[in-house]
Amino acid sequence: MQRKSLAALLLSCGVIASPLLLNACGGGDDSPEPTPGAGNGNGGVPPPAASAADLKDCCTPGDKDFPKVGGNLGNQNYSSLKKIDKAQVAQLGGAWLNRIEGGINTGTNQSTTVVVDGVIYIESALGNVIAVDGKTGATKWKWTTPYGVITRRGVAVAKDLGLVYTVANGNRLVALKKDTGEVAWIKEYPTSADPQFVGAVQKVALVYHDRRLYIGTNDGNRGAAFSADATDGKVLTVFWGVPRPGERGYETWGGAPESDRTGATPWIHPAVDPELNLVYWTFGNARGGSSQNGSTRPGLNLFANSLVALDLKTGEYKWHFQSVHHDIWDMDNVMSPVLANVKIDGKDRKVIIYGSKTGMYYILDRKDGSAPLGIDEVAVKQDARQATWPTQPIPRQGAWTETCVVDQPLGTAIPGDPNRAVPNYALGCLYDPHWDVPTLSAPGHGGGANWNHQSFSPATGLVYTGTGYVAAAHSLTEAANGLRPPGEYMTGGIVAVDPSTNLVKWKKYMPYSLAHGNGILTTASGLMFIGQPDGNLLAMDGTNGNELWRFQTGASISASPVSYEIDGEQYVAVYAGGTSIPYGDSAARGDFLWAFKIGGTVPPAATPEPPVVRRPVSGSAVEGAALPAPNTVFLARVQTATNQPGAVESTAVNAMTPTFMRVPVNTTVTFRNPADNANVHCATQFFEGAFNFRLNPGASANYTFTTPGEYFYNDCHSPRPTGKIVVY
Repeated sequence: MQRKSLAALLLSCGVIASPLLLNACGGGDDSPEPTPGAGNGNGGVPPPAASAADLKDCCTPGDKDFPKVGGNLGNQNYSSLKKIDKAQVAQLGGAWLNRIEGGINTGTNQSTTVVVDGVIYIESALGNVIAVDGKTGATKWKWTTPYGVITRRGVAVAKDLGLVYTVANGNRLVALKKDTGEVAWIKEYPTSADPQFVGAVQKVALVYHDRRLYIGTNDGNRGAAFSADATDGKVLTVFWGVPRPGERGYETWGGAPESDRTGATPWIHPAVDPELNLVYWTFGNARGGSSQNGSTRPGLNLFANSLVALDLKTGEYKWHFQSVHHDIWDMDNVMSPVLANVKIDGKDRKVIIYGSKTGMYYILDRKDGSAPLGIDEVAVKQDARQATWPTQPIPRQGAWTETCVVDQPLGTAIPGDPNRAVPNYALGCLYDPHWDVPTLSAPGHGGGANWNHQSFSPATGLVYTGTGYVAAAHSLTEAANGLRPPGEYMTGGIVAVDPSTNLVKWKKYMPYSLAHGNGILTTASGLMFIGQPDGNLLAMDGTNGNELWRFQTGASISASPVSYEIDGEQYVAVYAGGTSIPYGDSAARGDFLWAFKIGGTVPPAATPEPPVVRRPVSGSAVEGAALPAPNTVFLARVQTATNQPGAVESTAVNAMTPTFMRVPVNTTVTFRNPADNANVHCATQFFEGAFNFRLNPGASANYTFTTPGEYFYNDCHSPRPTGKIVVY
């Protein structure tokens, strides 16, 4: 890509920047000066005296407590405990196991535990909150919701108020008494039809600081980041991701009608820096009817895809940094921003680490949003129909993941490159525009990183993230936010980056995507812990990613591990419950709350079926011999309820009849392009390249399957229709 001056962005922001450093768009420079020596990052300064559970400072590490999702207000997911070290970690064993809902194996579990005063608080898939003794694993109390199932990502605990907070259906904020689980009060926020609506309250972990709660919203056409009085839930401040008429940024949506000014919700919890009196929110992608259609909302579309710093008490806008201008790919970098104190060019800097789906880190000074390591506006490909923005911000150090799909020939190594493209798609890179032809690009909208919790370790000076390799095809024909092609491999990795240079320290490919809830815990002993979708909790060397220990928890892990201490003994705990992203129902579910300690004797759980790492096809399996036309595939036709080919030619994802066939080995299958189709169609088998038939209307071809296995194939006319044959 060609580098370009900063003029475009500066013009859009209305600010003047240094010729070398990109400044974020912000308000007045009226934040208090940072106190020299405060914080405990890499600045070589001592930590503040406050304990972790006080939640007074951004970066007090976890100690005997791990009082918040993210560990502290800076979301560092770091514990100062170090009794479990690299020499002893192999002796780690189960201290106890609590099946918190009595042994369920269903549901959506995205909640991470927090620990205060030796008690673990966890939200279950059923909508309940459970308090568990951290030493014995015994349930202390359980709040059973009367409001039904809801997806959540973690409670907040106000130790000084003696309250635990969760959310419930009906846009409810629920305050429970910390020691008993009794309901203290419930605040019901307005629903979407009410003029006072602030957004849908669910899926977002709650943040408590100084008698306030900071609450995000999600999945709606409109949503605000708001703060509330922690004693009664009253809304105190509101900031909208999509500005209303007269508000800052309204003009960045062109002449779009109100119906197309949608999205930009803050669906992950923020970071808080009390010293600078700022709270940092990340806002999601623009929707405007379709997240892939930018034609009706020309402009930057603020504050979609942005990090926004607000005054902690008044909610006043201070500055923002937009990571993706005029998004048409659902590449919002919504994540819990990570605060760190590092040395850059020999100077102590208080930075905020922002970036997830795009696979690159935007290292910003968290006082004013400037970029101490440099971020350039770089020219990108254009499509006037999409009103694409001419440039995108790119860190000078580049991305920490690959940003183009790889055209690896069929018949070569399998699975091959993690960014290997499914055949027949138009191939692209990050920020390539699309219109009516599906263009496959990477990272996909599942990341890069995503809503996994990242970690900054002052011990190693590195920031860690899980990542996914799931390329996505975008076009106006795709529903939702893009198409993850059936048959592609969905794998992942772990990346460690030095935030003082923004350079990758190490990268490790992993068998599963680790971008959805698979948070990382680091400790003062240089260890890092992460859970996988196959149920294994791993301990790794934080300096190089070498695996040191693993333990089977019994269900997919979609949460962050935590560490705490009771009676001088260090524990590591994790909730293994599982969720559908990205492996659907193939990811095992459960309600396993585990704690581990050196010498623990509770054995691992039974190993569940591992997740299916190839994207599935539509429909259920049918036996080839039982089809109306035995062992025959009709190309470009949608399967009817009686397994007949549909009446019209189609490019739908399920336009193979059947989509999923089972046959015994040595079966000959016929691939047929119906005579009344107008176009040439293909059956391109991938990635082995066993066959690649190109058939005129009325033509057919045969292939005899002599080896058991699964064989995906798609169409050269449009790559969307995809089928699979399992040979047994």
